[in-house]
Amino acid sequence: MWFQHTLTLPPKRRGFHLVTREIVDAVPEFAQVRVGLLHVWIQHTSASLTVNENASPDVRRDFERYFDHAVPDGWPEFEHTLEGRDDMPAHIKASVLGPSLTLPVSAGRLALGTWQGIYLCEHRDRASARRLVLTLQGD
Repeated sequence: MWFQHTLTLPPKRRGFHLVTREIVDAVPEFAQVRVGLLHVWIQHTSASLTVNENASPDVRRDFERYFDHAVPDGWPEFEHTLEGRDDMPAHIKASVLGPSLTLPVSAGRLALGTWQGIYLCEHRDRASARRLVLTLQGD
């Protein structure tokens, strides 16, 4: 069986935000799936998705510091600057981290590890709402 939902997340500040609960709540059919996959796709080019540590907010802040250091806003070599100093760096960060996740589903639940959570990685200072397409398949 296949199910698909679109989830719109409200605008968030730049940073790495846990959105696991919002995603799970947006897919009521999880309970029907014994074994399957959830594909999560973000419909934007300046935000991304990843899975990592869900307990310590220090990890999320360290992710942000690392990426801001590796791809700084306003680097003079960037040509694409019409949308602001943070736009091209946001595109690069989004490409490095990626626009999608494919996650296992087992016994009606995401089969994440004990300390794993899904992050929305917001790379813009003034972001808009972000849309995720959630596609669940399984038996």
